Amino acid sequence: MLITSRDTRRWIIPKGNPISGLRPHETAAQEAFEEAGVRGAVNRTALGAFTYTKHGKDGRQRSAHVRVYPLAVTEIAETWPEQHEREQRWFEVHAAADAVDEESLRHLIRGFPARV
Repeated sequence: MLITSRDTRRWIIPKGNPISGLRPHETAAQEAFEEAGVRGAVNRTALGAFTYTKHGKDGRQRSAHVRVYPLAVTEIAETWPEQHEREQRWFEVHAAADAVDEESLRHLIRGFPARV
C-alpha cells in the first residue's frame, strides 16, 4: 500500500518522526495507522532505509533518513486520523516501485518480496 503525501500528492510510504516511548518499529506501526488506516504485525527488523529531501512549509529543504519496517496488514480501519488528507491505494510490487519518486525507496520496494 502506498499513500499520497499531504503537500505534493506524490506516492510515498507511511513514515514519521520518532514517538516518545515507542521503539522504531512500533512508531512505524503507529504511523501506518494514522496515515493509511492499517494495523497489523510489524517486523522488529528494518527492511532497509532510504534518504529523501524533505521540503518544509517555510520553503527550506533538509535531508531525511527513513528506516522501513514491513507490516503484515490484518485490519483496514473504516476511519483513521489522516484519511481526509491522503489517498491510499494497494499496488502490485512493481507498480508501487514505479509510482514512487525516490530511487532508493523504489529499490527497496522492488526487493520486498525477496526479503520477507
